[in-house]
Amino acid sequence: SHIFKRNHDLTKAWKGKTEQLLRVNEHDFTMRPAFGGPAIPVGVDVQVESLDSISEVDMDFTMTLYLRHYWKDERLSFPSTNNKSMTFDGRLVKKIWVPDVFFVHSKRSFIHDTTTDNIMLRVFPDGHVLYSMRVTVTAMCNMDFSHFPLDSQTCSLELESYAYTDEDLMLYWKNGNESLKTDEKISLSQFLIQKFHTTSRLAFYSSTGWYNRLYINFTLRRHIFFFLLQTYFPATLMVMLSWVSFWIDRRAVPARVSLGITTVLTMSTIITGVNASMPRVSYIKAVDIYLWVSFVFVFLSVLEYAAVNYLTTVQERKERKLRERFPCSCGMPHSKTMMLDGNYSESDANSLAGYTRNQMVPEEEKPEKMVVHLAMSNESNSSRKRGLKGHVGLRIIQNTHAIDKYSRLIFPGTYIFFNLIYWSVFS
Repeated sequence: SHIFKRNHDLTKAWKGKTEQLLRVNEHDFTMRPAFGGPAIPVGVDVQVESLDSISEVDMDFTMTLYLRHYWKDERLSFPSTNNKSMTFDGRLVKKIWVPDVFFVHSKRSFIHDTTTDNIMLRVFPDGHVLYSMRVTVTAMCNMDFSHFPLDSQTCSLELESYAYTDEDLMLYWKNGNESLKTDEKISLSQFLIQKFHTTSRLAFYSSTGWYNRLYINFTLRRHIFFFLLQTYFPATLMVMLSWVSFWIDRRAVPARVSLGITTVLTMSTIITGVNASMPRVSYIKAVDIYLWVSFVFVFLSVLEYAAVNYLTTVQERKERKLRERFPCSCGMPHSKTMMLDGNYSESDANSLAGYTRNQMVPEEEKPEKMVVHLAMSNESNSSRKRGLKGHVGLRIIQNTHAIDKYSRLIFPGTYIFFNLIYWSVFS
């Protein structure tokens, strides 16, 4: 059979009220303990429950924590035979003295009140007090985005007494760095929490004096993989796509112009999307350097085709003048001058039967667009066809401008060199 033991209920043995046991009404708790004497030491420890969010736009963070204070108030000592403490909720807190600790640089903060106020007060027979509360606070964090998104940020939550200077109240970390505990399940979507640690120092106000200030410092390193997928890879692909125009025939104006405009507009969209989610800082970020250099490469590819198209027009103008200077085949009565541009039909090829080529233009005056002089000959049809195919192949090769040839090497080489320098500096 089970033996059930009844717990001894002290409320039945004590006929008075708790206030009478702690002698709350006999003392003036508007004054700090040991008023007129040395500063009362108040130990603090913190357990971080969650780090809810980090906002780059607002430059703040939100943290939920258990904040605990330890001090001794002999006015609350009480006789006890078993030396056990008494635990109370927030109703007794309003009747006794508690430290007036607040969060420096706090934007919003509140004590949780579901289902009741999350406040606990534990009083020991010798007058030692433990005061604990569950708080969510949103505080300012000065962030430096010069290395964004390859950056690390250090934020601090600062605690300080509002009314009592260091002559009346001495705040300190109860167990040094061991005073700060964190939940192992804390994680953030964009950041890796590298380190939590505590510090303390004195803060001076010209009108009121020196105060003890406690710091909860934590270092965050941003995850880069998200930005690689959303920013760096698309920007790199757009730059590589702009290089495709160097392999397109220079006379295919719609293809090369539309490709250049599309890549420029896409890069503009990527830059706008990145800056929309960032604060409007007045300095250059690492991602700005990469995106704007990529934008310059895309824009230069458009200018490259503009240069190629202009030089082609100049060359055609020179060829036209050259044809006007040499209207015939320079005294050969049975010769014929024709222009080959690589676009011909089978009937055009057959119409060249009975002709052979004879280069009549000096080598130093030879234009890029080939001027072919055909003279009467008794060669076989097979020889004539082989000579014609050779000239057509040469003309197709000459359709590629020298600037395009150099751009195929200079653009990729320069961009790879930029990437090597960029990732070695910022990573």
